[in-house]
Amino acid sequence: MVGLREVLREWGRIGVAGFGGPPVHVAMLRELCVERRGWIDGREFEDANAACGLLPGPASTQLAIFCAQRVAGVRGALVGGLAFILPGLVLLIALAAISLSDAPPAWIRGAGAAAGAAVLAVVLQAGIALARTSLREHTGWRLARALLYVAVGAGAAAVAGAGVVLALLACGLMELLVRRGGTLGPRDSLSVVAAPGFAVLAATGLAALPALAWTALKVGALSYGGGYVIVPIMQADAVDAYHWMTDAQFLNAVALGQLTPGPVVQTVAAVGYAAAGLGGAILASVVAFAPSFVLVWAALGGQRFERLRANLGVRAFLDGAGPAAVGAILGTLVPLAGGLHEPWQAAVAVAGAVALFAARLGTMVVLLAAAVLGVVLALAGGPLP
Repeated sequence: MVGLREVLREWGRIGVAGFGGPPVHVAMLRELCVERRGWIDGREFEDANAACGLLPGPASTQLAIFCAQRVAGVRGALVGGLAFILPGLVLLIALAAISLSDAPPAWIRGAGAAAGAAVLAVVLQAGIALARTSLREHTGWRLARALLYVAVGAGAAAVAGAGVVLALLACGLMELLVRRGGTLGPRDSLSVVAAPGFAVLAATGLAALPALAWTALKVGALSYGGGYVIVPIMQADAVDAYHWMTDAQFLNAVALGQLTPGPVVQTVAAVGYAAAGLGGAILASVVAFAPSFVLVWAALGGQRFERLRANLGVRAFLDGAGPAAVGAILGTLVPLAGGLHEPWQAAVAVAGAVALFAARLGTMVVLLAAAVLGVVLALAGGPLP
């Protein structure tokens, strides 16, 4: 059993240096737990990574919590998970406080406007990459259904806004019904409710929770596909339903989530800050990340993650919800584009796409370059949104 002080140090190091999103987090966790310390064997780590991908919410955060629980027990999971989350979260809240103030400095506005424009290219790249992964194992009618689910998710994100979560659940249930010949047995129902985690909340009275808490809960417990699929869920509430943020401010918040270390889900803290200041940021963060700790403990403790992977009902549900989540990522480009108010922002978005797809530059390089360009433009007196 590894000591809590060591868990705090090692997981904190990943939390501070984990720029670049889930691929970087997974690589750093594997280097620590498998290669350098030998706490977990390679096969078990790969199984855990796959199992975390079956759960809603931020997969790399859940993997960090699982690894800490595996080497240091339940207390280790709490210490390691917080050490992984908090560094980037604190930085993001500090940046959100500056960028969302009544009179942010011009260079902050310029950096946010330019990096936010480049986010469109990043989201497009992520959506295409995830679509290739999600669809490559499907053939025939399964592929046709998967493409339909992509279209449903895209349409929900582009038009329906708050209906994204219901669209994901509907596609998952539809695929499960098709696989089961139009009927669901008791074990299938249990797999939908328990294994993916909190799936039925979208159809219950819990939607009457205070608005910010409900938004954060959807982000943390109902976002099948994790990562970028939270963007349309947050935007539907933060911009369209409750008007906590403008389109431009939301786009800047997504950029901050990319530029800080840690999971993309921590962007919800910026939404919380816009809604209710520091208290709102803390509330949104706690509500959004709490399900990850609960899910890892309940679904992946001991050998339960092997049974989760083998559950055909869970796999069928996610074969429907997964493509819909990919579609939601692509569909969110429509409302995100509404945050571009200056012609030069559109040019930055196009240049970002060229840099990512043609020059194959990394996401962080593109976002940082855009932010620097925005600072220069602002200091030169250029037009800002």
